[in-house]
Order: sequence, then structure tokens, then C-alpha cells
Amino acid sequence: MRDDSNAKSMTIIVTKGTLDWAYPPFILATTAAAMGIETTMFFTFYGLTLLKKDLNLKINPLGNSAMEMPMAGGHMAMPNIVAALPGMTSLTTSMMKNMMKKKGVASIEELRELAVEADVNMIACQMTMDLFEYKKEDMIDGPSLGGAASWVDVAAQSDINLYI
Repeated sequence: MRDDSNAKSMTIIVTKGTLDWAYPPFILATTAAAMGIETTMFFTFYGLTLLKKDLNLKINPLGNSAMEMPMAGGHMAMPNIVAALPGMTSLTTSMMKNMMKKKGVASIEELRELAVEADVNMIACQMTMDLFEYKKEDMIDGPSLGGAASWVDVAAQSDINLYI
């Protein structure tokens, strides 16, 4: 039985642009929207790259001590010394993309499209756009441009505020 006093609005600040860090904000946003929760995503710094038309997302295993990959019936942790070798970013990215494909996990492009279709309010940080010299035409259709005040205005009235 659903309690009507549950949260009705949520904001997410998206700050990271790697493949592994792209999933949590999009999964949470699309799930919340599907549950009828008004959702706003604010994309700033490296998270802004998730709004680019052409995505080339990677996983950086260096310094990611939690990174384990299923191998030979178990899980193998990626030692930092191995992660520092040339080509490991490409290898781990390829392994992760293949694993996701085999398991039927939606791509970031698909989740992003779902967010647009679900009317998730996406705000691209204007300061970050200027800082990294991105143009509006580099980005997908849908997100609006705004600054920190755009997010604060929505967040001040939201029931849930997340920083990812």
C-alpha cells in the first residue's frame, strides 16, 4: 500500500562522466519519473559530457578499488598496478560494455532517451558549458541551460536531493 506522504520531487546533481558513474543518476531519475516523482537532473563539470550527442564513455580502473570483474566463476579485483598499464582503460571499458550487452543492460543513450521521454527536467550547467567551450549544438535536444541558481531553486522545494 502506497503512502501518499512519500516524496513527490527529487533532484540529482550529476558530476561524473565515466561509463560506470553514468548509470546511477539515469537509473534513479528514470525510476523516480516512472513512479510519478517530479525529477530534475543538474549536469555539471564532467557530468555535463553525458548530455553530448556523441558519447564515448569509458571506465577508468585506476584508483577504483571496488572494481571487480566476474572471471572463472569468481570475481577478480583489479590491482592498481595493473590498472596503470597502457591500454587498461580500453580493455576494462570493452569488457564492461560486453558484459552489459550480454546481460541486457540498457545503454546510457537508451536511459537518456527514456529520461527525455519521461519529462525529466535536465539542466546543463551554463558555467561548465562556457568553461569547457561546449556549444548548445554539441548537446542532445531537451536539456535547458542554467546555473547553480536554477538547481537551488528546484532543490529548495524538493523532497529528495542527491549528489552523484
